[in-house]
Amino acid sequence: MGEEVKDIEKAFSELDYLFLRSKEGRIYQLMIEAVEKSLIVNTLKLTFGNQIKAAKLLGINRNTLRSKIKKLGVCVLGFR
Repeated sequence: MGEEVKDIEKAFSELDYLFLRSKEGRIYQLMIEAVEKSLIVNTLKLTFGNQIKAAKLLGINRNTLRSKIKKLGVCVLGFR
């Protein structure tokens, strides 16, 4: 879980930079992606990489989960 926490902390630390650079509209997406990635990684750990079970726990379709895994760059090999 340490790596996911670091991802969230990194996202928060980037907030100052984003505010200073006036990149409006990027802050929300950055934070959502950091939290979403952490949630997906931890759910996959809980289900030992079983994407069907993870999708059910998250309340989303398996194809949606797979799409998010790809978009967020989640490595699924280390959960089994």
